[in-house]
Amino acid sequence: MAGTETHYSLPRPEFDKPVKLLIVVAPYYKDIADELIAGAQAEISAAGGSFDLVEVPGALEVPTAIAIADRMSNYDGYVALGCVIRGETTHYETVCNDSSRALQLMGLQGLCIGNGILTVENRDQAIVRAEAQGQNKGGGAAAAALHLIALTRKWGGARKGVGFRPAPEEFRLANQNHGSDTA
Repeated sequence: MAGTETHYSLPRPEFDKPVKLLIVVAPYYKDIADELIAGAQAEISAAGGSFDLVEVPGALEVPTAIAIADRMSNYDGYVALGCVIRGETTHYETVCNDSSRALQLMGLQGLCIGNGILTVENRDQAIVRAEAQGQNKGGGAAAAALHLIALTRKWGGARKGVGFRPAPEEFRLANQNHGSDTA
């Protein structure tokens, strides 16, 4: 039974320079979202970091808000929070799969994102995963983002051009030669 298992948690990372995260939350189930937020804020504060908080209408908008923030701000990392409870239609699968996939793709492009969007069968499962004395996946998502930030700093900082987006110095105009014609 999952409730009796023990899990290993990595030690909290330490930072030489300040770290700032953006918490993006879809408060559709406000009481659950508030618990996730509290967990994320506590974890970030315990690591000596700071954060901003923004709300979006639903879980599908969380990745979009993170992408906008990445283009227009300078956060070190992001915490995605929300809750999707299975209903009677296939909308559940769409929201779960598409929000998770979008966050994962941004992570593969170099963003440091902790995914704390709960995808559960019922409200009871959500409460267990959000409560401060329970699993609090908000704190876990913040911890994941902090660990990714620590790795990014360890390995030399963020580099644009990861994934499908070329670095600015890699843009070339047609018919312009930049270097040798041979390999």
